[in-house]
Amino acid sequence: MNIRVPFLPAYEAGLLPIWGWVLFLMLFTFLLGVVSVMGGMGGGTLYVSLVSSFLPFHLDFIRGASLLLALCGSLSATPGLLRYCLADLRLALPVGLVSSIGSIIGALVGLALPPHIIQTALGFTIMGIVVIMLKARRSEHPEVEKADRISKLLGIQSSYCDLAIDKRIFWEVHRTPLALGLFFLVGIVAGTFGIGGGWANVAIFNLAMGAPLKVAVASSKFLISMTDGAAAWIYLHSGALLPIIVVPSIIGMVLGSWLGVGILARTRPANVRFAVIGLLIFAGIRCIFKGLGLWG
Repeated sequence: MNIRVPFLPAYEAGLLPIWGWVLFLMLFTFLLGVVSVMGGMGGGTLYVSLVSSFLPFHLDFIRGASLLLALCGSLSATPGLLRYCLADLRLALPVGLVSSIGSIIGALVGLALPPHIIQTALGFTIMGIVVIMLKARRSEHPEVEKADRISKLLGIQSSYCDLAIDKRIFWEVHRTPLALGLFFLVGIVAGTFGIGGGWANVAIFNLAMGAPLKVAVASSKFLISMTDGAAAWIYLHSGALLPIIVVPSIIGMVLGSWLGVGILARTRPANVRFAVIGLLIFAGIRCIFKGLGLWG
């Protein structure tokens, strides 16, 4: 087992005592919680990129904390989503198995590579996520002409009651083999960088498979608990989970998310979305420069 030092030279230089960094981390994640909810994100991408760029914690511990962060949020939301028949088990379980295998492989790869390589690759990955967010055009009720053979075999079809229009929506999916391959790749990225998969899950469910947007969002939330849970075990076994980083991060993110929900109701979504994209671009550039040693 590799020995990892949780704190980097900024902490050793005595800029803040240990309790000071813990409080600063809680405040930092509180603000991230507000921003991520307003931007419709799980927060893992912003958490890993910004915390690794500005706080003196080893990247492996930050990625491990990020996975538990997303896992807690997913587990807290899943029961309600299942109760309203929005998250669908038949839709999420097959792709969850493939995505979990990918996340385990990604976690092993990520922990084996030097931090500066992961930091640089993370920056380029975040820039790719920004492109996906800018180009993706979600569809509320995609048209599926014919369900494919695999989705029929797995029984991936159901219905839910859309309370907004007071109507029962029946749905089925197609292009399941393509989606399975994409979810495997998303799992690898999630495990390697500890950023979850919410940035891609919804797009694959909605645009590739043709699931209704509400089903895609809810099933994505459930899927994160499987993907991140599998990768988190690898980080735990490798000693890359530290309570002094995980606990204040979860507390800050939960409190910030509560506040973000209230602000979201009074804010124009388009403005928030572009603000989040701008923050991601900054974080991506910062990660690339830090990984290359150009911005310490």
